[in-house]
Amino acid sequence: MSAITSKLSFLDRYLTVWIFAAMAAGVGLGFFVPGIEGFINRFQIGTTNIPIAAGLMLMMYPPFAKVRYEELPDVFQDKKVLALSLVQNWIVGPVLMFALAIIFLHDKPEYMVGLIMIGLARCIAMVIVWNELAKGSTEYAAGLVAFNSIFQVLFFSAYAWVFITVLPPVFGMSGAVVDISIRQIAESVFIYLGIPCMAGVLTRVIMLRFVSKDWYHTRFVPKIGPVTLIALLFTIVVMFSLKGKLIIGIPLDVVRIAIPLLLYFMLMFVISFFMSRRLGANYEKSATLSFTAASNNFELAIAVAVAVYGINSGAAFAAVIGPLVEVPVMIGLVNVALLFQKRYFAAA
Repeated sequence: MSAITSKLSFLDRYLTVWIFAAMAAGVGLGFFVPGIEGFINRFQIGTTNIPIAAGLMLMMYPPFAKVRYEELPDVFQDKKVLALSLVQNWIVGPVLMFALAIIFLHDKPEYMVGLIMIGLARCIAMVIVWNELAKGSTEYAAGLVAFNSIFQVLFFSAYAWVFITVLPPVFGMSGAVVDISIRQIAESVFIYLGIPCMAGVLTRVIMLRFVSKDWYHTRFVPKIGPVTLIALLFTIVVMFSLKGKLIIGIPLDVVRIAIPLLLYFMLMFVISFFMSRRLGANYEKSATLSFTAASNNFELAIAVAVAVYGINSGAAFAAVIGPLVEVPVMIGLVNVALLFQKRYFAAA
């Protein structure tokens, strides 16, 4: 574990620590500072809290600016890998998280929605880190990240509407979930995913006219990378400060949310790895496909949950727990991937 974490930057290496610290700071502000909630809510336009909206959009910008969009054709040429990634990310993942959310949180509908949101938001950022540490294919990781980015912009709204509004009543939970329209979700996705996506694409297209690709990825990208974490921590502090007193009263709720998340990450990784191996993928592609399928875009989940259900909602609270669980689990799964490499790919 120490060998792996030592390869991460200082910020990434202690990501879980920073998230815990941000949560604690937010709770402390909300519990001990009188009037903090009223002060934050002064920066509000309609249902949109400006500080949180800014933080959420800034979180999304660096991942989109990092994507090598020109490598998408390489992924599209390998139809088997693309089809497998589609199945893992947009069928197995959402269905598995939906099932776990219903099983573990059927009596907590807002938490259930937050968990479903996480399952629908496929990873487009941190998967690059886990894949690199596990010695996966950098090219396929970049291509799949770009593919998932585009797919999310186009189809996340429809998926959210189906899994949150349409399907729960089928399982006897009619009226338990807040009814939302596909238009509401589409508007949120455009603001928090579409705008950062366009900004990231434009940044790359414009800058590559003046600088080399090598300079862009070795000098510029590392400079903007920390923005995602800093914006995430800022957002967590603000969100948790708005409900500090509530959080102190429900520590067991964090545990209840964390258990299905833990099961999800582990099951998605193992299922995806052996699906990939069975179809003949080498270790590099198997690892890349597995981490892409097991990771999630918690920034998008938080953004949509906040925009649709509100800052103080249980859905937003559950979405925030996502990175708290995902980061240490993914570091552990890097070790698992390397063990799989030795066991199943002796020649690798």
